Amino acid sequence: MTSALALTTSTTTFSHSHIALTAAVTGVFALAAAAWRLPKKAWADVIAVTVLSAASVYLWRTSANMPQLNDDGLPGFSANDWAAPVLTYVFLGTYAQLRTPADPRRYAQASALAVIASLAVNVITI
Repeated sequence: MTSALALTTSTTTFSHSHIALTAAVTGVFALAAAAWRLPKKAWADVIAVTVLSAASVYLWRTSANMPQLNDDGLPGFSANDWAAPVLTYVFLGTYAQLRTPADPRRYAQASALAVIASLAVNVITI
């Protein structure tokens, strides 16, 4: 298995493959949360939580992949670590406003878990 250090392009920016891996791991955790919290008939919402969570992390980390945002201002936490989950929250909230989820309360729970996963994965993997 490739080490995390081999996936970085420098000490302060990350390769697209490292960012894609981070997004994929976020998507897996979001899928688990959505499958656990959402009703079985809400497969469209499960897919939306999964895809939007992964896409938000990939798009944010790729577009903001610059040294000043990747450097840890607070030990262990960079500005990008904090901002990626915010974009996840915005993507999932926008989806819920455009298409009412099958079970809004459980969707909100799945969304909250996806945001937490987004923060954890960004801190741990990048």
